Amino acid sequence: MIDLYTWQTPNGEKPILMLEECGLDYGLHMIDISAGEQKTPDFLAINPNGKIPALVDTDGGERHAIFESGAILLYLAEKTGRLLPASGPARYQTLQWTFFQVGGTGPMLGQWHHFENAAPEKIPYAIDRYKAESLRLLGVLDAHLKDREWLAANYSIADIINFGWVRSGLSGLKDEGASDLAALMAWTERVGSRPAAKRAIDKLDQAKRAKTG
Repeated sequence: MIDLYTWQTPNGEKPILMLEECGLDYGLHMIDISAGEQKTPDFLAINPNGKIPALVDTDGGERHAIFESGAILLYLAEKTGRLLPASGPARYQTLQWTFFQVGGTGPMLGQWHHFENAAPEKIPYAIDRYKAESLRLLGVLDAHLKDREWLAANYSIADIINFGWVRSGLSGLKDEGASDLAALMAWTERVGSRPAAKRAIDKLDQAKRAKTG
């Protein structure tokens, strides 16, 4: 049995997108981060860093607890043999765009959104710095996708891991340049229109509403 502990955030979406693509059975457990449930002893026993998402796999009689969204995607890809080439150049092409998100778009867009929307004090330098770097990274993705359908040779964990943060970034831009990223917008629509992605997002939405009332 696979148990996924997550919430409806760009990071929290990644594992459920992967689980749906792979057709795996799983239990979905919503961890309300606004209520601090990610800091409870039970959750910290799964992820000592106190962040969502986390996954526990007891298939085959062994228990594997995995945290960090990138590690979860790699684990599921290797478990199923799907969405990550086993070897060669195609594998490393996929991994480089996977880690582009882990070290780039996720942290930078997260900081931009925090200082723009959540920080108790508006700090123009921080907002401008993180917004500019976020736009640069989104531009890198857009340029790469101008003559490609997917980030790597085929649909892969690279697309799954980048999807939520890119969607969030384009939404945050509104009328301030999103239209200049036409290739990236089209890619987001392609990912979001996949049946597995639709199921995943719908399940997260319903589970969050059931949790919060």
